[in-house]
Amino acid sequence: MAKSDTEELTKEIVVEEAHPYAFHVSGPRNLSSPNWRDLINSSWKDGNYKRTVIACFIQAVYLLELDRQENKSGENALAPKWWIPFKYKLSQTLIDERDGSIFGAILEWDRSAALADLVLIRPSGAPRAVLALRGTLLKSLTIRRDIEDDLRFFAWESLKGSVRFKVALEALKLVAERYGSSNVCVAGHSLGAGFALQVGKTLAKEGIYVETHLFNPPSVSLAMSCRNIGEKAGFMWKRLKSMLPSSSETQINGEEGEKGASGLGFKNWVPNLKSSGMALGKWVPHLYVNNSDYICCSYNEPDGTEEANDGKENVVPRNGQVAAAKLFVMSKGNQKFFEAHGLEQWWSDDLQLHLALHNSKLISRQLKSLHSLPSPQQTPGKPPR
Repeated sequence: MAKSDTEELTKEIVVEEAHPYAFHVSGPRNLSSPNWRDLINSSWKDGNYKRTVIACFIQAVYLLELDRQENKSGENALAPKWWIPFKYKLSQTLIDERDGSIFGAILEWDRSAALADLVLIRPSGAPRAVLALRGTLLKSLTIRRDIEDDLRFFAWESLKGSVRFKVALEALKLVAERYGSSNVCVAGHSLGAGFALQVGKTLAKEGIYVETHLFNPPSVSLAMSCRNIGEKAGFMWKRLKSMLPSSSETQINGEEGEKGASGLGFKNWVPNLKSSGMALGKWVPHLYVNNSDYICCSYNEPDGTEEANDGKENVVPRNGQVAAAKLFVMSKGNQKFFEAHGLEQWWSDDLQLHLALHNSKLISRQLKSLHSLPSPQQTPGKPPR
C-alpha cells in the first residue's frame, strides 16, 4: 500500500514538473544568472541577453494571471521561476478593474538575492525596475476584456480609452519618479506592446524617456487602413492639380502640396524636431517583429526615406538622420501564426534576428505627433531628466 502511494505521489510530481509553461521546460537554455563576473563585464550590455530576460519577464505576467485562475501559489506557482533566476522580485501587479485580471507587473532588482550570490551592486545596464505588460490571453476569465481592447485598437489605433492605459501610465510614471527614468524599462507583447508603446510615448511627451521594448506590437487597424486610403486619394488629387494648366504660383503650390503629401516619413519631422528644441533620439523604442506575423509585419514597411539596412544595432543612419526606432526582424520563412506571434521565439536558441530598419512608415506615423510637440516645460528648481 505504501509503495502504491509513493508511486502515485511520484507521478503527480512528474506531471507538475512537466507543465509546458514551467521555466525549466520552455524557458531559455544556456542563459546564466547574474554573478560576481557581471561586476566586471555585465551580461545586460549584451542586446541578446537583455531581450531574452525582458521577454521572460513578460511571460511571467502571463503566468501570474494563469496562476491566479488556477489558484497556484507558493511552490506551485509558475510565474516566480521566470524572474527569480535573474535576481528580480515582484513589486506590484496591475489589475484590470473590469474583471480582476492581472495584465501587468512591476519587477524590481532584488538586492538581497543578488548579495546572496556575491553580486554586490546592480550590473551595468540592468534596469532598477521593469514594467511588463501581457497580451491577449485566450482564457474564459480574461478573453472578453482582452478582445475588447484588441477591437479598440483595431477600430481607433489607440488604447487610451482603456482602463489599462491609465493604470499602466500611472504605475510607470511613479516608478520613473522613484528610480529615475534612465533606470526603468517598459515592455509588452502583442496587445501589451500596444499599451507599452502608447504609455512610453505619452511619458516622452512630458520629457520622461523610458527604455521601451515591444514584442509583436499590433500594426493593423481600421483607422490606419482608412488613413492610407485618404492619403493616397489626397496624393493623387494634388498630383493631378500640379499637372493642370495654371499660373506658376499654383504650380508651385501644387508641387509643395505633393511634397507634403508624400513626405510621411522621418525626414519630414526633422525640422519640427529642431524647432521644438527636443534632442533627437532621446526616446528610441525597440521593436521585435516577425515577417510571418500578420499582426505586426506592417512595421517592416519602409517609409521611403531610407532603404532597408541589414546590419548591427549601432549602425548610423545615413544623411545625418537619427533612428526613430530600432526594428529587429525575425525571418524564418513561412511559419504558422501562433508560432510567428508567440513570445517564446524571442528567447529561442535558433533565433535569426537582424536590425532591418531604423525607421519605417508606420513607426514614423506613430511617433510623428511626439516629435512635432514643443519642448516639455521643466519644473523650476529641478534639473532636466
